[in-house]
Parts: sequence; C-alpha cells; structure tokens
Amino acid sequence: MSIVFCGIMPHPPIAVPEVGGAESDMIKATCEAMVELGRRIKESGAETLVMISPHATVFGDAIAINALPSTRGDLAAFRAPQVVLSYRYDQELGREITWQAEDLAVPVAEIDQKLADRLKVSLELDHGFLVPLYFLQQAGLKLPLVPCSMGLFPPEKLYAFGLAVKQAAEATKKKVAVIASGDLSHRLTADAPAGYDPKGREFDQAIADHIKSLDVMGLINLDEDLCRRAGECGLRPITMMLGALDGLAAKSEVLSYEGTFGVGYLVAALQPSGVDNQRQLLARLQQEKKKIREQLRSKESYLVQVARQSLESYLRGQWKKPESYQVPEEFAGQAGTFVSFKKQGHLRGCIGTTAPTRPNVVQEVAYNAVSAGTRDPRFYPIRLDELDELTVSVDVLLPPEPITSIDQLDVKKYGVIVRRGERSGLLLPDLEGVDTPQQQVGIAKQKAGIGPTEEVQLERFEVVRYV
Repeated sequence: MSIVFCGIMPHPPIAVPEVGGAESDMIKATCEAMVELGRRIKESGAETLVMISPHATVFGDAIAINALPSTRGDLAAFRAPQVVLSYRYDQELGREITWQAEDLAVPVAEIDQKLADRLKVSLELDHGFLVPLYFLQQAGLKLPLVPCSMGLFPPEKLYAFGLAVKQAAEATKKKVAVIASGDLSHRLTADAPAGYDPKGREFDQAIADHIKSLDVMGLINLDEDLCRRAGECGLRPITMMLGALDGLAAKSEVLSYEGTFGVGYLVAALQPSGVDNQRQLLARLQQEKKKIREQLRSKESYLVQVARQSLESYLRGQWKKPESYQVPEEFAGQAGTFVSFKKQGHLRGCIGTTAPTRPNVVQEVAYNAVSAGTRDPRFYPIRLDELDELTVSVDVLLPPEPITSIDQLDVKKYGVIVRRGERSGLLLPDLEGVDTPQQQVGIAKQKAGIGPTEEVQLERFEVVRYV
C-alpha cells in the first residue's frame, strides 16, 4: 500500500467551540470543511495518519518525530482544559520513515521521553496537532498517529521527507494519510496578529492557486520576500506533505478558504489517483537547487570564498593553512573581521575579532571562519553536509571611535562597542530585528555581561560588508 490521502488543515484554536464559543461560527466554513476532510480520509481506507505541525518542537538539524507509545495534549492554554486528545504512536511506520529519510539524506530523529527530558522539550501534542485532530474526530476518524515537527531545511529537503513517508508506507504495506497542519498569512488585516501587509493576500492566493493545480514547482519557487512578508506558518509543512505525492497523479480540491480574523485558513484535499512518473520531482528540485547554488557561488566575493573554503577544508580534516591564501593588495593591511553563516535566513554561527590578530585581512577571515562555524557557543558546530545550505558574509571593521552619547549611533550605519572595566561587547550594524540604538546597546551589554542600567563607555565603528 502507499499514500491514500493528503490534506491541508489550519489550526486556529478559536475554531474549537469549547475555545471560541460563538466566535467559532464566524469561521463555520473552515470548521465544516475540516470535518468533510475527515470523512474523505475515512472513506480512503487510511490505516495511519502522519501529521506535520509547525508548532511542535523544531530542531535546526533534524525533523523530529514524537515517538512516545501514547501521546496526548489539551487546550488548557486556550481556556479549554476539558478538550483532551490522546493517540497511539505507529512505531513501525515512524521507524521506517526515519530509515527511509536517512537514505534520502534527510536527518530525522525519533524523540522518546528520555531524550525529551535531556533536551528539556515537551512531547505533549500542541494546538497544531490538536485542532485538526479535533475536527477529524468529529468526522468519526481516529487513527494511529505519527506526529512530526516541521524542518528548517531548504524546500527540496523538506519535499524529500514527504517522499520518505511515501516509501515508508510502501515498505510497511500500510494505507497512510498525510496532513499538513498550517495557517497561511497572519497579516491579512490591520488587526491581524502580526500586523497588516498587502503581500499577505497575494501569498494566500498563490498558495491556493498552486494547490488547486497541484503545481509543486510553483509553490516551492515562491518569492522569498513574499513568503517572509506574509508571516505564514504553513509553507514548510505543506511542502513536506507534497513530497508524499511524488510520482503520483492526484485530484486536488480547495474545500474552503477564510481570512476572518486576519489569518488565512485553507482546507484542501489531495486524493491520489494512480502512478504518474512525470511527477517524480525530487531529482528536478535538487538539480535546480544545484544550479542556483552554483550561480550564487560564482558571485561570491573573494573574502567570502576564503571563509567558505577555510571552514570546508577544516571540516574535511584537510585544513588549508591561512598563510597559503593569496592576499590581494586591498586586503594586505590588518583589521578585525567577523564571519557570519546563515541557514535558511537564520543565523548559524558568527564570531570575529574587534581588532586585528593576524598579519592581514585574508588570514583574519580564514581563522575567524573556522571559529564562527565550530566554536560559537550559541549553536552546535556546523556539519559538513550543511555547507551547501549556508550563506556567508564577512564584515571588515574600520577603526572604532569613542562617542559620548547614544544619539550618535545609527543602527544601519554604525556598529557599537560597549565597555565597562574589563568587560566589553560588540554588535555589528544593520542586523535584522535591531531597529534602534537602544536595542543595539542593550544587546551589546547583554553579550558583555553588563547590566542594563550600568554605565558604559561607547564606541562606534563602520564596516565594509562582503557577500
């Protein structure tokens, strides 16, 4: 057997009458569509349900599967402690998904109670699971469950996870339904939870259109800025779910869409209808990703190339000595430098030197790249198999100058150094989420272990950023 049904379900707690009361009726179409989806899954003969929630504990280096033999959750956080659901884990399928994902180079980890305690994470079902499951039960559907977190991986790797689910279903000879739990834009109206952005409606319409036509490539290649501005939470789970349909023809239908509370709620049913080898898309996705990566690499500055090569050679156990790099005349002088690695737009490591410690800028970058990739205490060391997913930037610091007032800072133009006795902290300029000098100084103080009310000496500096 294999995949017999796929679907998309939103997870607004307000949809549950015990939470929303009369307000639940304001999204009646969504609630009815979710019950209808449950009926269709029941009719498909599904024996096990795989569900992906964006609100389960998310790890930067793996997709997590909740492997408790029996798992439960309630809506007490939404003033409805009486809504309690529990499910049996399909261990055979969960374990097979892990093995199949390993063959596809997708890190997946089964999390048991012992590991959860060590990692200090909860294995209770969150509302990303509970709300869809509530409405599936309304349809008389309760199946063994494989609860999965979303992954912070590039789209082709998320899609490959879905393919691992399909292959696991085939290997275990089980009829499996896969549900992506996720809301669309959270920025549809002025009173929306994340504020208003006109791109929210555009994003939701694009998702609905791509799902109706089952245009996987179109969905995966959505503009990154559009997705960011939409403030969505469902794109990754949807991408993972679509991978389960790799190589299959399917009838896709949007059952409902509402944006009543400023958040997009889409319910969609995707019913496999047979084999379609032209829809084997993973290799195509990987090839497109490789082409884009090569194009980006060809445009990288020399210092970024040095940083990438230095870390890669170090991780391979064949470190290229910094003294062996060519030193263009413009980098022959000395300066402090910072190297930053990002993965899917999220910081993965950043370490640098506020003042020069090496004979030239090139060597400074080569040493700092290894430190940023392997010794940043905020992150696990970067793995060799992550390198292709990383973007790199290098900041060369210009000499700092003392200032007498926070008013002399400009977060876009200047970085800041705070000093109190032997303690000092630095923050680079033009960082996402740092919008005011007060924020900038506060973060720099925190990094230095300086209290928020303690007086400090301030210095500002400019950087030349290379990408």
